[in-house]
Amino acid sequence: MLPTVLIVDDERHTREGLQQVLEDQYDIYLAENAEQAFTLMESEKFDLVLTDLRMPGKSGLKVIDKALGLKNRPPVIMMTAYGNVSSAVEAMKRGAYDFLTKPVNLEKLEILAKRALQSRDLELEVQHLHERLDVKYTFEGIIGNSTELKNVIERVKLVAPSRANVLIEGETGTGKERIAQAIHQNSPRGRGPFVAVHCAALPSNLLESELFGHEKGAFTGATERRIGRFELANKGSLFLDEIGEISLPTQVKLLRFLEQRSFERIGSSKSITVDTRIVAATNRNLEAMVKEGTFREDLYFRLNVVQITMPPLRDRSEDLPILLNHFLSEFAKENAIDTPNFEPGAMQCLRRYGWPGNIRELRNFAENIVVLHRGGVIHDYDLEPKFRGETRSIDGSNRVVSPLDKEENEKRLVREALADSKGNRTRAAKLLGISRRTLHRKLQLWPELDVVDR
Repeated sequence: MLPTVLIVDDERHTREGLQQVLEDQYDIYLAENAEQAFTLMESEKFDLVLTDLRMPGKSGLKVIDKALGLKNRPPVIMMTAYGNVSSAVEAMKRGAYDFLTKPVNLEKLEILAKRALQSRDLELEVQHLHERLDVKYTFEGIIGNSTELKNVIERVKLVAPSRANVLIEGETGTGKERIAQAIHQNSPRGRGPFVAVHCAALPSNLLESELFGHEKGAFTGATERRIGRFELANKGSLFLDEIGEISLPTQVKLLRFLEQRSFERIGSSKSITVDTRIVAATNRNLEAMVKEGTFREDLYFRLNVVQITMPPLRDRSEDLPILLNHFLSEFAKENAIDTPNFEPGAMQCLRRYGWPGNIRELRNFAENIVVLHRGGVIHDYDLEPKFRGETRSIDGSNRVVSPLDKEENEKRLVREALADSKGNRTRAAKLLGISRRTLHRKLQLWPELDVVDR
């Protein structure tokens, strides 16, 4: 479906000329005065309004007021006679997206229309995000009861209402972005935008343009002006993930912003001032990078006004069952199947495991279990060898590489013997080097092992 555009102008040739230019890309409606425009806006939903300023009856300023009073608030571009600067300023104060002087430059109109629609899409995305974040990123939405996590939450509660920059440290997958969103959402600027930039995902030359924006013609390929993330995050928060990956030249520009709260787009000498709070995150040791000369010391101190360290999952093992059950329920509901349960031995294996990928790895594990096992009970032997503390040696046998207690080792050997003998207890006892009666006693002690069909 094409975006809908309302053109309001009392001059017929202007209306129809603009229609011919835009009708290949948009669904066009025409109005010759403000009253007709009001009637159309009450019956149709418009994505963009293009209006003349001076018309018989009500002026284009009234059209702006009407459009911005609608629930969907379409952006408005004002057209005005050349040199009528005061009227253009008044239109911008009323909330117009931008203005064009007559006679209209058609190429500029097409560019401005696309930019206005992109800006509107971003506003809608931010609005929808706020609706989700209001529930998702309250303090109560951060899952866990461990002392380590409670300490993080208490620190977030202290720093969120302030204007201080925050540096969140921690291993990959520990939930640094979630904490950043909680800081933003529980701050006075929580209704403003939360804009995230993953610094390691972009080359240094593209990252600078992404952060600060650029002017048309600033470099090869810069075919139009680009608004940077600092401007998009005005009155809100900018989350700079993996801050340790940015180049030294970009560090200089970031430092200047933190000191002066202003910057220039690439290719421009005009200074732009915004009210943007910086929350940065890193999985690297910035202090060590400062000593190595790869990260500026003055920037480090500017970013590190308040430091929050996210604990790895292995240091909050009491939270693991809570997090796991949360993810299992989420994916079971998503796939419309029963939620699987873990028997104590399997859960004990998971709590012993180091989880190098932290919460992100646990979430992926939960989805794998839900999809492949589709409900039922998960035993320790259903888990991959790495979760049981095993790995494959050169000869193909399993050997223990992390400490398991004697009982767990014995249970594993009995289970494997029963599997190799296809449930034949006599053969299993021979494989184990014990009597059939001894094996029988062990299976009475551990009935969950006696599950192989005989």
